[in-house]
Amino acid sequence: MIRVRPSVRKITTALLASLALLPGIAIEQELELDYRMNEQVVQVPAGPDHRAMLETTVFRPNGPGPFPLLVINHGKDPGRPSAQPRDRFYHMAAAFVKRGYAVMVPMRQGFANSTGRYRDRGCDMTANGYLQAEDIGSTLEFARAQPWIDGEHIVVAGQSYGGLATMALGTQHQSGVRGLINFAGGLRDDSDRCAWRSALVSAFAEYGANSRVPSLWMYGENDSLFGPDLANRLHAAFGQAGGKARLVEFPSFKRDAHGMLASRDGEKIWLDDTMRFLKGVGMPTEVLHQVPPPPTPPRTDFAKLDDVEAVPFLSENGRRAYADYLTKMTPRAFAVSPSGAWTWAEEGEAPDARALATCSAKSSQPCKLYSIDDYVVWNGNRVEAAEKASMTASIAAPADASAPGAVGSTVPAANTIPSAR
Repeated sequence: MIRVRPSVRKITTALLASLALLPGIAIEQELELDYRMNEQVVQVPAGPDHRAMLETTVFRPNGPGPFPLLVINHGKDPGRPSAQPRDRFYHMAAAFVKRGYAVMVPMRQGFANSTGRYRDRGCDMTANGYLQAEDIGSTLEFARAQPWIDGEHIVVAGQSYGGLATMALGTQHQSGVRGLINFAGGLRDDSDRCAWRSALVSAFAEYGANSRVPSLWMYGENDSLFGPDLANRLHAAFGQAGGKARLVEFPSFKRDAHGMLASRDGEKIWLDDTMRFLKGVGMPTEVLHQVPPPPTPPRTDFAKLDDVEAVPFLSENGRRAYADYLTKMTPRAFAVSPSGAWTWAEEGEAPDARALATCSAKSSQPCKLYSIDDYVVWNGNRVEAAEKASMTASIAAPADASAPGAVGSTVPAANTIPSAR
């Protein structure tokens, strides 16, 4: 997390650009719940007398359980916490649901649609971690009371500020928690008179001195917030104080390793080390279910990907934007409208759905996808029909738990209509 400069989420959001109506302005779009992993949003009681409610995303396999549990904890964007979108960590959640886990992603007090007040102790990084860990503890209390949770097999992970909070949680006795995973954990404050690096070292030293749970740490070479030198200082302070942690330093990841966990391609970095760690703490790692992949529209022969002049409806500004889009990293998507509106989205969750939703919100006429990743999907009216079918498929739940394509189903998934999602 960082207080002054843009966070990775905001950098990604800024890449969701639509200049046809409001140049340079991007808007966040809430993604539909994904029935393929039985996604739902629940309210978890927290805070004094449980008066606050944490907006919490839940993914789980079919069936009654009980399932081992993964709790994933989010970071913090600049600006008001209440303006921060609901986190899902979809790609990590999918990998764990495949292995029979339930996954919970709580938005802590004051974030997104959670009630309560966001609490902050300025440059006191130790206290900040402890405060945020209280809501993780409330989530675990709620989870253990659910009949579909195996309360003896729990792992807690966190990214950025959520990683700091996860390590603070490790100083407490939490029944059933067998391991912690720290993805680029920390809290950065560039305000005046805050020696935030030293404050972080002190925080991790205290957490290490009181640590009760083994942990896995993952920091990237090109992390824009917590680079290799600082990551090693934090790990050394934690270990020298008595904490048990393995540090994995992975090579540069795309533009910024700080966003690795949210990337579709991040699994190539974190999966193997995470599975080895889980085996070591007695957590399951075997793949039990298949999560059906999201439907995508087929490649067409409408034009070559780099043929800027072939893209319909675009003004000169739009053509320059499409040329810029071609330089972006995958996953990515570009959407257009007869009104002249256009949008592209890069990285993060479902860039195709985000591009369509944002374009449609800013256009007087329907938007369609022109390109996904490294190929063109534009095909006139046939694409419109596929998109409509996709939107229906993406939000409609199966009739029962054994329906084709449901997570954990024993019925093979049928071929789906090519779609834009």
